[in-house]
Parts: sequence; structure tokens; C-alpha cells
Amino acid sequence: MKARIAALAACLAGMMFSSCHHLDDDRVPMMPVWLAFKSQAEWTLYGTPAAMDARLFVKQSLIPSDFPYTSIEETGYGGVWLVCDVMGVPKAYDAACPVEVKRDVRVFINDEHEAECPVCHSTFDVFSLDGHPLSGRAAEEGWGLRRIFRLHVCRSVVQTDAASYIRRIRFRLLVS
Repeated sequence: MKARIAALAACLAGMMFSSCHHLDDDRVPMMPVWLAFKSQAEWTLYGTPAAMDARLFVKQSLIPSDFPYTSIEETGYGGVWLVCDVMGVPKAYDAACPVEVKRDVRVFINDEHEAECPVCHSTFDVFSLDGHPLSGRAAEEGWGLRRIFRLHVCRSVVQTDAASYIRRIRFRLLVS
């Protein structure tokens, strides 16, 4: 009986003193993000219409070079990675590495479909784990990519006549 009580006490103590892993995604400064895709064709060309697609947007560097940026569009601190996760859901992350915290040190998507910093080589899962760190100093410290949570997919149908419809799609990415 004493052995059971001791085992139960050890289990309870282990549960009390263990804590959940906390992800710190606030290291990169919060900056405004706004991207608008004005048509389905523009979304297909520049967006991430299928699972495991990824596209980097950096207005200051005109990436992609032929994207029609307007004066009101913003791409965060280090740029925006727009990705479509494994379930086909669009998500967005600031491209700045949370270890380096520099505008010009941006993660890239490597051959293993992970976001990787070219300087510290930390890796992050952007396709299924919401930017959680997988390796490197970011994993040791619990520093994840800044997720842009307010991803609005606005779809509106405008009737031009009784027989045809024009479908207009606008995507807004806002930092909360």
C-alpha cells in the first residue's frame, strides 16, 4: 500500500512540476501586413492555391518582382511567407528569423519543406505546426515564427447580368 501511495505521489509531483512548452513568437516586431489579390487569376498566379504551396512577399525588395504592389500594401517586418498548409488552409508568417531578428535575415523553404534561417540554421514547421521551431537555437529557446493570425479570405460574387457572374476574391492579411 505504501508503494502505491509513493508511486501516486511521484506521478502527481511529476505532473505538477512539468509545464507545457510555451512558444514565444513575439521576438520579431509586429508590423502591418496587407496583401490584396484582386482576382482568382491573380491568386492562382501569386498566391498559394494548393496544399504545401509557399510564396514570399517583400514589398521593400519587390519580391515577387512582378507582383502589382500598391501604396497601401505592407509586408510586415521581414516580409511575409504565405503558405498553404497540409490541409489546404492558407496561413501567413513574418519571414524574419526570430533568432536573428533582422529585416534582411529571412527564412527560406528548404527541400524538406521546412522554413530555415540561412544564418543560424534554425528550422520551423510552417505547413503543419504553425511555425513551431524544429531545430537549432530557436528550438532550444522556444522561439517560433511570428504567425499572422488575422488571415481574412474575402470572397464576393458580383452579378453582372442574369446569366453570368464575376467572381472577385480579395485576400487581406492583417497582423493582430
